[in-house]
Order: sequence, then structure tokens, then C-alpha cells
Amino acid sequence: MSAVRWGRGAAGFGRALWPAGSPGLLAEEGALGGVWSRKRSSTASPCEQDRRKDWGHAELLEVLKARVRQLQAEGVAEVTVKRVAVARAPEAGGAQPPRQAQAGAKGAAATLSSRWAQKLDSDQQLMEKRKQRLEGKLQERVEKGAWQKQLRLEPRLLSRKLASQLQHWEQGAPRSPWEEQLAQLLQEAPHRLSSEAAAAPADRGPESRLEGQRQRLLSFFECCLLTGHLPLAHHVLVTHHSKSQQQRLLTLSMYNMVMLGWARQGSFKELTYVFFMLKDAGLAPDLQSYAAALQCMGRLDQDAGTIRRCLKQMAQDGLQLQGLFTAVPLSAEERAELLRAVRKAKPTFTPPRLPVPPPQVNTSPLLREIYAKDPAVSYPRLHLSLKELQGLFQQQLRVEMATTITVESVEKVPLLTKEVLHARKTLAGLRTRWRTALYRELQETKESEAHAAREGRLSLFPYLCLLSEKEIVRVLLQTLQALPAQGESLLFLAHELGLRVFKRKQLRNEVQELEQRYSKYLHLLASDTQVAEPCLPRQHWEALGVPEAPHEQPWPMSVVVQLGKQLAEVLVRAAQMPSSLAAPRSPGTLIPVLYHVYSFRSFRQIGILKPHPAFTQLLETAAERTLTFESTDVPMLCPPLPWTSPHSGAFLLSPTKMMRSVEGSQQHQLLLERCPPAELHGALDALTQLGNCAWRVNGRVLDLVLELFTDKGCPRLGVPAPPSEAPRPPEGRQAPKRCLLPEVSPAEKAEMRRELARRLKVAREMQSLRADALYRLSLAQHLRHRVFWLPHNMDFRGRTYPCSPHFNHLGSDLARALLEFAQGRPLGPHGLNWLKIHLVNLTGLKKRESLQARRDYADELMEDILDSADRPMTGRKWWMEADEPWQALACCMEVARAVRAPDPTAYVSHFPVHQDGSCNGLQHYAALGRDSVGAASVNLLPSDLPQDVYSEVAAQVEVFRRQDAEQGVQVAQVLEGFISRKVVKQTVMTVVYGVTRYGGRLQIEKRLREIHDFPQDFVWEASHYLVRQVFNSLQEMFSGTRSIQRWLTESARLISHTGSAVEWVTPLGIPIIQPYHRDSKVMVCAIKGGLQSLTFSSSVDTSQKPNTLKQKNGFPPNFIHSLDSSHMMLTALHCYRKGLTFVSVHDCFWTHAADVAVMNQVCREQFVRLHSQPILHNLSRFLIERFCSDPRTSKSIWVSRLTDTLLSVPKTGTFNLEQVKHSTYFFS
Repeated sequence: MSAVRWGRGAAGFGRALWPAGSPGLLAEEGALGGVWSRKRSSTASPCEQDRRKDWGHAELLEVLKARVRQLQAEGVAEVTVKRVAVARAPEAGGAQPPRQAQAGAKGAAATLSSRWAQKLDSDQQLMEKRKQRLEGKLQERVEKGAWQKQLRLEPRLLSRKLASQLQHWEQGAPRSPWEEQLAQLLQEAPHRLSSEAAAAPADRGPESRLEGQRQRLLSFFECCLLTGHLPLAHHVLVTHHSKSQQQRLLTLSMYNMVMLGWARQGSFKELTYVFFMLKDAGLAPDLQSYAAALQCMGRLDQDAGTIRRCLKQMAQDGLQLQGLFTAVPLSAEERAELLRAVRKAKPTFTPPRLPVPPPQVNTSPLLREIYAKDPAVSYPRLHLSLKELQGLFQQQLRVEMATTITVESVEKVPLLTKEVLHARKTLAGLRTRWRTALYRELQETKESEAHAAREGRLSLFPYLCLLSEKEIVRVLLQTLQALPAQGESLLFLAHELGLRVFKRKQLRNEVQELEQRYSKYLHLLASDTQVAEPCLPRQHWEALGVPEAPHEQPWPMSVVVQLGKQLAEVLVRAAQMPSSLAAPRSPGTLIPVLYHVYSFRSFRQIGILKPHPAFTQLLETAAERTLTFESTDVPMLCPPLPWTSPHSGAFLLSPTKMMRSVEGSQQHQLLLERCPPAELHGALDALTQLGNCAWRVNGRVLDLVLELFTDKGCPRLGVPAPPSEAPRPPEGRQAPKRCLLPEVSPAEKAEMRRELARRLKVAREMQSLRADALYRLSLAQHLRHRVFWLPHNMDFRGRTYPCSPHFNHLGSDLARALLEFAQGRPLGPHGLNWLKIHLVNLTGLKKRESLQARRDYADELMEDILDSADRPMTGRKWWMEADEPWQALACCMEVARAVRAPDPTAYVSHFPVHQDGSCNGLQHYAALGRDSVGAASVNLLPSDLPQDVYSEVAAQVEVFRRQDAEQGVQVAQVLEGFISRKVVKQTVMTVVYGVTRYGGRLQIEKRLREIHDFPQDFVWEASHYLVRQVFNSLQEMFSGTRSIQRWLTESARLISHTGSAVEWVTPLGIPIIQPYHRDSKVMVCAIKGGLQSLTFSSSVDTSQKPNTLKQKNGFPPNFIHSLDSSHMMLTALHCYRKGLTFVSVHDCFWTHAADVAVMNQVCREQFVRLHSQPILHNLSRFLIERFCSDPRTSKSIWVSRLTDTLLSVPKTGTFNLEQVKHSTYFFS
């Protein structure tokens, strides 16, 4: 049988699990046993035995040292043995003492001195312990050497008939070759569907409970095949098959997977074993089963008779020969071997060519114009040549192959004092020691997991073999470096570590092929190349004939967490430091760098891994100026791959999902995979267009931000202060140590604890903000003078987000100000005016004024604008008073450069100008309900001045307040003069997105506490009063909106009562399902050396009941979000078709100043086209068909109520949508 090894190939591990009977190992075992045996027999005299006892000790040292040298040569963990000095005994019998022995007393009967006898006794005890430890290791080696013997390949069959048949065949192998046995097995195989297919129509209640275990088993088999541990996968398959309870977990795909592994190796006997188990389990072979068998026959060049019988049986099973080449995924080599076998039986057979599917076209009326062929269309091109783009591709390829990137930190460079240099030297020494310790711990962990796998259990052994030890060590050291001083939840840490391993194992080895195809793809984007016919990037990529990469199924969350937990424990055991770092006068013993504690967060006790304060202090003293990021967490250095499917696009080598989802959720991914590809074209092309926008860093703004950041920060401007500015623990009478004094009252102690907790919270928040800014600014500095791209994906509602979390245009004012378009456009005749309007918009000063008034205001302030651009930190600092100060400053600089240019219309501007929707959620509601009153409030109607819905709501609330004050309501009287736009804005903005009265009350309470003149004793009562009046005002102003909200909420409530999650399809054809389910708790048992047992919420949603409260509260806002996403995507695609640069932050659209007018026209046209569709009636029709058409549930009271509700679509008003096209302030 084949041995199972820890190979040095893909996983790169140095050890091997030796086969039983290895001559070298057995010889060493015998030699060591002869030396170490405790019951040795001897014929020597007592005196001779006494002398030999001393020499035996030294002899043992020589043997141990020899064994140490041998183990070191074999690459195992280093073993050191101290030299033991022994007294020299008198010469007798010709025995010569070792060279290391000390000279003893003269004379044949001289005895050892008392001092040497004591030392010898202690050393003997020490050596005995080391001997026992080494014996244990050798025994483990012997056990591992017996892997091949203990990994069972012969199946244990539950059918006695099959078991006796197998035994007979094995004994009569010369007469009954394995090929004939396989042919007979195929002939006798049960003709029924596989278990998973047969169980599909039935009640899957009990079956669904096994789904998690099946996923875990399937991922185990996949990892075994990936890492070359096929015999181990076979052994586990045999173990599970031999027990009826565990056999229920096995599916046909698992048997096929192991069969395919043996087929690739040409191991026909083992493949036949799997067929025996397949038959014993009552499963029928499918096309994949036959493909594995025939492929193996092709590799072994078997006779035509056996192959002919196999093909005949396949035809009798109703399987088509052509299906082997069209329906089974095969590599080129596997396809060739399969064809070779088939042609032995059928020499004239010609495999069918893979059918070229006809080009699928999206049939949505909203996208008809996008996919209409028009030779005159001019898609935008990048400003870079083909050669430049190919160079950028090579840079990005190197980054992704390395999986991480290290950048210089922008923290202030410390003075290289003796303390700093000593701290850095100490850290370097510790890391060297930790690497060695981590290698050793990893090897021991894999040995332990291998032992568990040998017993047939689903251990972590194959997962630990996916990456090389060097790579795992690098990941663990990066994790240790990034751990915050306050520690991190062990569950979170385990989850992150497990995901990092999973992501790294997915890197595809197709670099050369990718390079050729990507170079052809760049001809569409480069400035100096041409293509035969203008098309979208996805269409061009598909035309290159690029085969779609196989979809990688995610690991079950339990596997991810358990693997990460194991790696975290390896880090805890290996990372140690001298105690002298914590206490200078302590002895030089080693103490853990990480320690495990329990803490309460949100009334739950959780385990936390915290770094030792001494280690944190060492890091601060060393002040190393490097940060390490995952390659997928930073912007790309070349244009992203176009999105072609729900799991193919964005990064070159790192697989990325089109739709973000909670780990373990499957329903949404299944919906996307079942969706016809053409239905997703709109979303795929919109994401590709957003990702193809090239960016660069605004260097002048970055320099100013870094100046503040490296000083003491400026929280008022969004630049976080350093930790040195954080509040310190109270001193004097409020000092924490006073809590221990007996004279301090309980009330004072409670006040001290509250004050300490408040300061600690502020300090932690400051540290978090500082770290976030550090990442952003360090990446900005790293990308200075570079062009980069931000690939996008979307959430479950269809809202788009950049994949890079730390540096993108979706962040704060500061983050947005650091970015500008890499490709510039001349301002043209109106570009400078739009720059001025945009600047005034950023100040927040003229929101109720016309566009002309805003331009005039900018002209009046031109002196302040130019002063801000020239002397931002030393001048009048007008820009600092703006609502968005950093973006205002960047705009001041752009305006200054434009007005000072010889010809402002020819000035090439890279600055992005924004157009914001006016309370966009309410705009969609008003359009859905054709609500004229609501439409006027949110600028859907043309008007001379912009309408401000927040001010109107505040005015309506003030009317209600005056009425109540006149009737003597105290809280209404107290609120006189305090009701403003700012107090109600957040609640009005979020009520359309499902905020409850409780949430709205908290928002208003926060605003009232910010008003210093407001009596704080009335905050709670006033917030209750105001939230009620805000909701009443919205009910009066947006009656149509509230009726639609109620209809959506009630529909969702009834749908969840039927046992289903709410789902719908957006106007662009994207399937949506709400991921709100009742969490089921799953206990992850502590593995060997476990710090704690982890309990986490299972996210596998295919068998969970919906969370009714979240489903009904989430449906209205999520539905509106899916509409604003559809509007954005339509605008993006049409702008791209017109040659514009376009990006968005949800309902805030960005483009060049010269193109704002064109973008505004497209934005309005697409809003009208979107809402011209019968959206609510289409939704009602879809929900009835989806949830009310099953005759088995039609008699349910919930389904009956749901049907009645869905048929009662809210009536619409008389608002004319065409007026939106003429509304200046719809987006402004």
C-alpha cells in the first residue's frame, strides 16, 4: 500500500510519515532499546557492574548525542543534551573510560567522593527524564512509521454478501482481475438515484441537520486531495462507511472525489474498493463515477473488453457517453486519458466539442439601450499606454502572489536613542526565537492531528498542510504584531486566522495563461490600442474565450473557527519572552507573551487574548515603521478583472464574491448561482465600470494632514490625536487606588469607577480612530505618485462598496479629500462654475439658495478661497469652518489653480465634483406612491429654490409644539426655541430606512445633549415627545410613503410566519433575500491544549427559521436600498456609454466638473425610467408566485392572509414623473 506522507511539495513540510518497516528506523529502535532497557540481563560481577554503571552513563551520553545529530539531520525539532561530567573509575578488565571522564582517585578500588556522587545522582535523574522524553518521541516516530499499515484501504462492508464476495475476489486475484470485478460491480449496482437526489422531494428536516457535518466532511476530503493525502482520505471514508450512523454522512460526491484521486494515480485496486463501498451504501454510480473508472483504465492501458463492458453498463444506466466530455469537469490531461480508454473500445469515437453557448442578452427594458449594438458609441479609455498597463499588471501580480504587502508607517520617526535601538534589537532576537518555536509547535500540532486522523476522525491535519510552515509562521507573527493592547476576542481571532488560511489556499496557478489573456484584455482599455468593435469590458473578456474558474465552496464556519483556534493556541504556546522584560530584577525565566482572560462585553462573558503589557511597551519603544496588509485589503495597481459571474472578478488571483454575505450564509449564493447569467449582466457591468475608475492621491492635502497627524492631531478636523493625548487615570481624590480605602463611601467608589470607565472608553476610542487613520494615511503615502484602482462588490441589497476597506472614497471627509481622479478632463465652459458650486455645497452654508446664488457667493469669497489655498495653516483658515473642511480645502486649491490658469476652460482638472440626492430614500417613496406633496418636499418637482425636507419637518414639529404649549404641556413649553433642523435631521433621514421610535428617541436625545442651554433634566422626556411629533409630521407630509411602508412591513411579517425569508428581485434582475434568521448555537469542543470552548452563532441559513422581527423591520429600508442601487447602476452604465468617468457613494454621484451637466441629465432620465416600471405591482406578483402558489400550503391561515395583503397594493397619487427631468435640485 502507498504510504501517507507529509510531503515537501505543495505544503512544503520537512517531515514524512515513514512507512512501517523502515530499516533505518527499526535499526535505531533496536539499538536504543538495547541501551535503554531497564531489565537488561548481565553476567558481569557486582564490582564490574558498578564500574560499568559509571561507564554506561557516559556511553548513554554518546548514544544520545549521536541520536541528536541524526534527528537534526532529518529536520526534526532540535534536541539538546547537556554534557555530564562523571568521575573517572579505576582501570579494570581493559575497559577504557570515555575521553570526557574526569580523572579519579588512584587504585583499583578507589571510590567516588561524596560531592561527585551527589552530582552523578542528580545528572542521572536528569538524563533519565531526557531519555524517557526521547523514547516517547521515538515511539511516536515508530507509530507514524506504521501509517501505511494502519491506514485502512480495504473497505469494511456492512453487507455480508458483498464482504464475502470481496474476500473471495482478493484471494482469487490471479483469476479475477480487478477490472473484471469492477465490471461486475457496475452491472450489479443499484439502479436508483443517489441519496441526496432521492431525498430532495421528501421532508428534509432530519437531513438538513446533517448538512453541516457533510460540508465539514467534504471539505476534509478536498483538503486531503489538495495536499496529496489521498490514502488518508480513503482511510476516513472507510472508517465512516463501516459504521451505519456515520455512513449517513457520506454522499455520492464524496465517493466520487476519492475515486477521482485514485484514478489520477492509476490505482485500480483502491478505486475498486471505493466502488464496493458505493454499492454497499446503495448508491448508483453517475457520470463522474464512470469518468474516474475509465480514466484509470486509460492510464493503465487496460484491455478493450473490460472497457466495453463498462461502457455497456453505463448505457444501461441511462447515461450518455457524450456526457463524460460535456457534463463532467475535467482537466486537459484527464480528458485525454478518458478519450484514450474510450477509443480502445470504440476506435472511431470522436468526443463532442464543447457547445458554444449563444450569447445571452439581458432582456430588461431598463437595459435595452445599454446592450444595443451601436458602432458610434465611445466607451472611455484610460490615459495609460498598453506597455504601462502591462507593467502595472506585473506589479499587481507580484503583490497577490506574495499575499501580503508591507508599507512604511507615517507615524512620527522617533529619535534613535539607545533605548529605541535596544528595543529593536530585542524584538529582532525575540522574533528569531519565536520562528523557531513556532516551527516546533506546528510540527508537534500536526503530529497530534495526524494521530487523530489515523483513528478515522476529522482532524485538522490536511488543513494545516495547505500552507507551508514558513507561510503559517509569517501569518502568526503578523497576527501577534497587529494585536491591540486591549486584546481581541479569541473567537474573532480564530475566525480571522482560519479565513486567512482559506483565502491563501485559493490562489490559482494559472499565472502564465492569465498574463496572456489580460494583455489582450488591456487592448480595450489602453490609450494607444484599438479593438474591432466597441463593447463593454465583460463582453470583451468573455469574447477572449476565458473559461470560468471553478467556484470554490467555502469551508464550514466550524472548520474555519477550529483551525484558527488551533493556530492561535500554537501562537500562545510558542511566543514567550524573558521575564526580565516585565520585571528587570526577576530571574531570566520565560513567560508567555499572550495570556488568556475572560471579560464581559454586552452582558456576555467572552475569552480574550491579550498581549503582555511589557510586550506592548516594547513595541511602543521600538516604534517600528512598517505595516503589513493583506493583498486584497489594498487598492489594485492595475485595472481589476471584469466581473463575469457571482464569484469571478476583481483581483487577479484572489477569489472575491460579487455579493458580500455573512459567513456561512448560503441562500443568497444559491439564488445567484441559479439565476440565469444574463439577468446579472447589469449588476456585473456596473461593478466593473465602478472598479475601472483610475485614482491618484492628492499630495498637497496629504502633506497637510500628515503635518497634523505627526504632531498632536486635530480632532476638530478629523485628524485623531496620538495616545499621549488620551485622558489619564484620575488623580487626587478621584484616584483609583482610593477605592481601597475604608473611609471612602460606596457612592464615591461608584463615581470613581464610572469616571475611570469613561476615561478608559475615551482612550480606547482614540486609539481605534488613530489606528484607522494610520492605516489610511500610510497607504496614501505608499500610493503617492502611483495610479491605482478600487475594485467593487456589493452587499445583499445591491449597494456597492470598494473591496479595499482602509483607503477608499466611501470614508470620512478626510478620506475623500485624499483622492482625485487619475485621468483629468479640461474644465470647458461650465466646469469652473461647477467647482464653485461644489465648494459652497461643502461649506453647508447655502443649502436653501439657488445655484446662481451659490456661484455668486463663491465669487464674493474668492479672496478667502485663494488665501485658504495658498496658506491653509497660516492664513485666515476660512476652510476650517466648512461642514466638510478637508474636501473644501482641496476644492479651494483646485479653484485657485483654475482661476490662475491662462485659460480656465483649458485647465485639466482631476477633481471629483459631487451631486447629492435630496433625502434619496424619501424621493423613492414619493415616486413609488406618486405622492405630489411628498415629491415637492424632496425636490422631485421643479422649483426656483431647493426644498429642505428637514427644515419642513422641523417647522411642522414646531406647529405641534406651539399647540401643545398653549394647552399647558410642560415639555412643549420647555422645548420653545430648541427645535431646529439639526435636532430632527438624523431621525427624518433614517425613518425612511426603518428606524424605530426607540432608535429615533436616542438620536434626538444625543442632539439635545449637545445643546448647552437646554435643561438636561428634561432630555429624556423631551426626546420622547419630539420623536412622537416627528413621526406625526412625516405621517402628514408623506401619507403615501407611510402606507407603502406599512404594506411592506405587513407583507414581510406574514411571509416570515410562513417559515420563509423575504426575497424579491430588483428592477435590474438581481435576486435579493434577507439574511435574518434565528441563530442556532453550536458548541465547538476544545481541541487538545484548548484555551476555552467556543460558542458561536451558526449562520447556515438553509435550514433556519426566519427572524420575524428583523424580517419585517428590515424589508422597507432594504427594498428602498435595492431601488437606489438600481438607479445608481443605471446611471453608471449610461454615463459609461457616454464616455464619462463616474463613481458613487450610494446616492452621491461623482464625475469631472466638465461632465456634471451630462451626468445630471442621465441621473434624472434613469430615475424616471426606473419608476415608470410598475415596481410595486411587479413585487406583489413575484411574492404571490413565490410564497402563495404552493397547493400544499394554500390552506394555511398565514398564506391566506398574505395573499390578501399582497393583492392590496397601495394606491398611487397623481404626481407626474416626467417633471423630475426638469427639477434642478433633484440631485444637486
